Amino acid sequence: RELCLQITSDIKNFSKNISGANVVAVYGGANIMQQLREIRIGVQIVVATPGRMLDIIGRKAIDFSNVKYVVLDEADEMLNMGFQEDINDILSTTPDDKKTWLFSATMPPEVRRIAKNYMDSPVELTMGTKNAGNVNIEHEYYIVRARDKYAALKRIVDFNPEIFAVVFCKTKLDTQDVAEHLIKDGYNADALHGDLSQQQRDKVMQRFRDRNMQLLIATDVAARGIDVNNVTHVINYSLPDEIESYTHRSGRTGRAGKTGISICIVNSKEIGKIRQIERIIGKQFTKAELPTGFDVCEKQLFGLVHKVHNVEVNESQIEQYMPRIMDEFKDLSKDDVIKRFASLEFNRFLDYYKNAPDLNSSADDRGERGERGERGERGSRSSEGYTRLFINLGSVDDFTRGDLLSFVCNNGKISGKSIGKIDLKGVYSFFEVENATVESLFANFKAVEFNNRGVRIEKTAEGDGGGGERRGGGGGRGFGGGERRSGGGGGYGGQRREGGSGDRRSNGGGRREGGSSAGGGFKDFSGRSRDDRAGSTGGPRREGGSSDRKRRS
Repeated sequence: RELCLQITSDIKNFSKNISGANVVAVYGGANIMQQLREIRIGVQIVVATPGRMLDIIGRKAIDFSNVKYVVLDEADEMLNMGFQEDINDILSTTPDDKKTWLFSATMPPEVRRIAKNYMDSPVELTMGTKNAGNVNIEHEYYIVRARDKYAALKRIVDFNPEIFAVVFCKTKLDTQDVAEHLIKDGYNADALHGDLSQQQRDKVMQRFRDRNMQLLIATDVAARGIDVNNVTHVINYSLPDEIESYTHRSGRTGRAGKTGISICIVNSKEIGKIRQIERIIGKQFTKAELPTGFDVCEKQLFGLVHKVHNVEVNESQIEQYMPRIMDEFKDLSKDDVIKRFASLEFNRFLDYYKNAPDLNSSADDRGERGERGERGERGSRSSEGYTRLFINLGSVDDFTRGDLLSFVCNNGKISGKSIGKIDLKGVYSFFEVENATVESLFANFKAVEFNNRGVRIEKTAEGDGGGGERRGGGGGRGFGGGERRSGGGGGYGGQRREGGSGDRRSNGGGRREGGSSAGGGFKDFSGRSRDDRAGSTGGPRREGGSSDRKRRS
């Protein structure tokens, strides 16, 4: 329906200087009597959806005996939606000597069969390379655990303050669910799917075209008619069942000569599908890392700073209020005003992300391993050189493993490198700590409370020693003061789980916008600048990459 309206609007624009070129849109969800009246007045071009067209043919309200051209647009998708029988019935009412044009972004065998059945010696014209992606679009994928998908989506959106995106889900239910969660979490979003009435669809699309909405959550079918300029991102919350459909999705961005980014949020089992898409579009995806909570807060802060710096001031309107504004701020210095203004938006992200866990997974993660405990439930014995401890906090206290790690490190005043395996339970948990730090940990936890109740740490009956693997602790997480669990190394990120030796940020790389590479940049809760936190000059961030993360806004 959306595509029907879009094409009707375009044809009317193309033919506005041609006399007698009447165009009528015929689609479900709208008043059929009005459509019939327009047809009876006289029409040269009918743009229709199959179901409503059959209804009008059944009412004998239109005569196709003199039709000269039949165009099947988005033929592949009409077949996927089960319209082949409807198309057959419609085409059977048209003359044999008509010209048939068939448009399709992909050419699956079903489309070729239609061409064979309804076209006489057709000529195939290909614009660009078959099924190839737009050269103006960059393709990225993020590997996360299935349970972290929604959190990953929010982090991507938060890291791109000026994002204007279409988010694709596989089903209507997923589309509605994701949209409702985003709206509840304060995002400017809405859903577009087949269960909406035409009036609802029109309203949603108008808001999106007017940029009164930042995120449009859509199914493949509903998004076929979306023709909106300046879409910055396409986010594949779910990969399409049909690999060829990825070309349709990513084509919503990078239009009219602009550049765009197509993002896929996948789990480790879906890497094979990414490789298939790469072969079809003839372009390689970039494996990207989800930003940390610290990255998001910094990006949001400087996004606000740039927005304020570039805002247009209506001098005539604001002038009358300036005396009162200046009087309100008279006891504040320039620095105080700037700090408070920046904090209006910044504090919200600061509160949300200060203890944010690392959501990145790796391609060799075996399913949802984190849900089962390290190597099944081999956490019952402590590793050599480590003591296994009990703590009366668990998942019922809204703790994740990362949260518990941060809590223990912050209150116990120990490094993340001292922590081994963590076994999160319901009302309690177990964790390993290096033998040398046990006594100081007990001393520092004597008066620690959580939600007004005392926190208790005890040695387990098993005590020291034992076999099993130790899961390496990490360097400091920076934001939130906790320690990252994924690998050794000091400073801000420690080593990657895959064994890399690089800090999340090296001293050698360039700064991103808004900061300085000489220690004067953004600081974490400890008061240290980023460069102070770095534990080494660092190795590569990922295969073939530099030690600095490359980010786009």
